[in-house]
Amino acid sequence: MASKTTLNAKNLEALGAAKLAELALELAQGDAAAKRRLKIALAAAASPGEAAREIRKRLTTIDTSRSRIGWRRMSAFVADLEMQRTAIAGTIGPADPAEALDLMWRFLSLAPGIFERTEDGSGHVSAVFDNALDDLAALAATVRPSPEALAERVFAALQENDHGQYEGVVGRLAPVLGAGGLAHLKSRLEALGAEADTPPPEDERVVVGWSPAGPLYAHDLERTRRTMTVRLGLRDVAEASGDVDAYIAQYDAKARKVPSIAADLAARLIAAGRAAEALEILAASARSSLPRPPEWDAAKTAALEALDRPDEAQAYRWERFEATLDPAPLRAFIKRLPDFEDFEAEERAIAFASAHPDALPALAFLTAWPARRAAAALVLSRIAELDGSVYDVLVPAAEALEAEHPLASTLLLRALIDDTLAASRSKRYRHAARHLTSLVALAPRIDDFGPFAPHDAYVARLDEIYRRRGAFWAAVG
Repeated sequence: MASKTTLNAKNLEALGAAKLAELALELAQGDAAAKRRLKIALAAAASPGEAAREIRKRLTTIDTSRSRIGWRRMSAFVADLEMQRTAIAGTIGPADPAEALDLMWRFLSLAPGIFERTEDGSGHVSAVFDNALDDLAALAATVRPSPEALAERVFAALQENDHGQYEGVVGRLAPVLGAGGLAHLKSRLEALGAEADTPPPEDERVVVGWSPAGPLYAHDLERTRRTMTVRLGLRDVAEASGDVDAYIAQYDAKARKVPSIAADLAARLIAAGRAAEALEILAASARSSLPRPPEWDAAKTAALEALDRPDEAQAYRWERFEATLDPAPLRAFIKRLPDFEDFEAEERAIAFASAHPDALPALAFLTAWPARRAAAALVLSRIAELDGSVYDVLVPAAEALEAEHPLASTLLLRALIDDTLAASRSKRYRHAARHLTSLVALAPRIDDFGPFAPHDAYVARLDEIYRRRGAFWAAVG
């Protein structure tokens, strides 16, 4: 049973309303956020309308403020935004969903001013507005405004989306917009895109920047912004409507040759039962100098499978494994093999990786697969080829080999230490010291160092060459 002094709701209730009120006022002294929370609670107790007025006042204050929000104030500011959002959705929403829906639109409209006076490197502000979009969708589903009226608000929002606060709004509101609302939004976007662009007279043009081609004018930037708004909006409408052709139409021929875009378009075509067209789009992007994401390869094999060409799909999976040493296509390849052929394929893949001319990706593959015996053999025979600065490969490999292959693990840790000290990477001294401690623990487990220096000789060499690295030896202790 919990003590009567345990901080929980039941024990606090026992204090009585008067004592709790006294404590609340005391705790709110000097705490603006706590005061605002108490005011909202008092207003909500009076009526939902009173709470809504209190929230509107706070949103107006935030909107009209122009002071910068530095990192010291960021946490409190985000907490304030989150409190307003949850008050709209959780306090006003159940009592008056229509009022809450309007307030949530108002809340989202604060984003441009807020982003202009904050540095949202952590993404916390963006997360608040993303959550607000979910709230908006839930409130709209409750209120069920007319599809045309909702489409008009979405249309206005898309034109104010410079900071991405409305990213995904069409998809979230699609169930409420319905076919009629989406059609209305599409027509409004198409009309915006068709608006004639009449540049101002030359003596009235405003220069806002410069490019290698010359001055950048305000009207040119506005035209570009409008074009992007229309294109992205129509893409969202097409996706929400399930119209693959309309979605693809928002990318010109040049964009469709970008591998990441081609992969996305191909996946949509495959889902629509149009695998042959998917292969055509992928083929058109195959000559691009840009790297292919894993989704590109996945789309190609999916298209081949959908066209009942499994042998070609398997051949491509193996080809991609050999080209990248990526375990993913190899796992997919082996998964589709008949019984008893998988072991042979795995052995062939390990042999291929072990003989690969680049030892680093080979070690990364053998570690990730895992094929620890082959990884240890590679380390023992090719340690000179393993760059000690590539921590993200050598550290996990050393950890994976520590239990069964202490000599291989030792060589990798030495490579890491040597690189750190040779390049005077002082920020990594504490890591190098930790690696040296690991070497001490590994040494007794190694019966024969072979052609490599025994532990004591290695440490003596470090002391001789890097005696002046005082910060490192201090970290070693």
